Amino acid sequence: MKLALCQVNTIIGDLEFNKSKIIEGYNKAVRDNVDLIIFPELALVGYPPQDLVEKKEFREAVYKASEEIAIITGETAVLFGSITENDSLTGTDVHNSALLCFNGKIQFIQHKTLIPNYDVFDEMRYFDMAHETYTFDFKGERLGISICEDIWNDEDYWYKRRYNIDPVKSLIEKGSTVLINISASPYAYHKREDRHKMLSVLTKQDKIPLAYVCTVGAQTDLIFDGASMCFDNNGNLVMLGKAYEEDYFIFDTNRKYEEIVNSENSFEDEILNALIYGLREYCNKLNFKKVVVGLSGGIDSALVTYIAVKALGRDCVHVILMPSQYSSEGSVTHSEKLISNLGISSANISIQPVVDKINEMLEETFHNMPQGVTEENIQARVRGLYLMAISNKYNYLLLTTGNKSEMAVGYCTLYGDMSGGLAVIADVYKTDVYRLAKYINIKEEIIPFEIITKPPSAELRPGQKDQDSLPEYVLLDKILKMYLEENKEISEISHEIGDEKIIKYVLRLVDINEYKRRQAAPALRVSTKAFGYGRRYPIVQGWRR
Repeated sequence: MKLALCQVNTIIGDLEFNKSKIIEGYNKAVRDNVDLIIFPELALVGYPPQDLVEKKEFREAVYKASEEIAIITGETAVLFGSITENDSLTGTDVHNSALLCFNGKIQFIQHKTLIPNYDVFDEMRYFDMAHETYTFDFKGERLGISICEDIWNDEDYWYKRRYNIDPVKSLIEKGSTVLINISASPYAYHKREDRHKMLSVLTKQDKIPLAYVCTVGAQTDLIFDGASMCFDNNGNLVMLGKAYEEDYFIFDTNRKYEEIVNSENSFEDEILNALIYGLREYCNKLNFKKVVVGLSGGIDSALVTYIAVKALGRDCVHVILMPSQYSSEGSVTHSEKLISNLGISSANISIQPVVDKINEMLEETFHNMPQGVTEENIQARVRGLYLMAISNKYNYLLLTTGNKSEMAVGYCTLYGDMSGGLAVIADVYKTDVYRLAKYINIKEEIIPFEIITKPPSAELRPGQKDQDSLPEYVLLDKILKMYLEENKEISEISHEIGDEKIIKYVLRLVDINEYKRRQAAPALRVSTKAFGYGRRYPIVQGWRR
């Protein structure tokens, strides 16, 4: 069978735009004499549609658009993801479905069976599960069609399975000769390699070819990397779609192909490409033409500025230097070197006159109390005020520059450096920030060497260093990864690290700063556990006082 895989970049809720993408792909498949063209999960509505699904008018418009796609079909079939309804007296009455259309009609519908409800997934809120899987005979093949999560439960691959049923196994037992999975699987580093291994085991074990079509694009914080995959019946990956861009390619199940061994690039290459793509998508879909960054002379703001230039181009990035009396000479000179290297526009506006005036105005109210964190935060908040004013005046998107390590322990200021519309590196640990910066400089010095080598500092008081308040970042990040991504607790972490006092200190910082993260800008997700929708932790709690 000649299959066309079409990984498209959709816009959530824009039915006309998404429908046009499907029809455009279908017409190309007809010209290529393809038997069946396949689009990703929920391609018609965009993923994840969230509470749009609860609107009756939206559901009716989706049904109308589905019919409009079906009516233009001929002998070439199209398979795409959408939502469907029934009149059941229980559940939501709505399904996440795969629609197969040809000869002017919707000929077959398969609902999603496994409805995920973990991490960033909240599909149980909206969708009922399929109670049965069906195959469909088409042009001499028996198609076994599944949707995303349905294929992530293979007992031959997983040591522990999340569900007690396996829809794909059921499809194989019913005589499927070709497996198809339509997917919207959010990116996290190493997930593509895991997907490659899992699908290889499945197809090799059952001696059946597979077309796996994954969506591409970014929807707020979620990045979808595409990289659709085709496997032969020996478990070999034989076709791989482009990453971080739309793609269309043809897979003939009767042909022999060379095996593709590598499906994922290095950590540095993948993470940079994902962040660049995520930022570009956020700006494009919200119609932001330019961004502004507060450039401090530190490594975090330097990395965010570099990513912005790669995402949007140098003419679309403007940076603001905002020195104070505590700023080192290098905070300005090193920033100016980066500005020159990247060829971007900039402004230099001192915060000191405003900070002095605020301190003067508050002096009587503060009753000559000793200066401390409050006065440090005033500086950060004046910078936030400057940046938001410029963002408002010129309609620039303000990018925050905090990394995951800082966000985890609250080493950031609400309404100060946390101000902004998108947190570009808030899912990247500090040690990985250095790793990315060094990778960027492999061929030439783009991020100044002085920025990478100088001790990190917020420069809010004389001689301040991050390590005055925090453990060394290598140790801190090791603790954070075990706590945030592996769900380990004090005893388990101390078994590996040994210093229980530091561990208790770090975990307490993470817990008491949840209120800050609730007010943070959305963070581009590149790990298996990012702050935001995928990590739901109570602000008020008594587990560890």
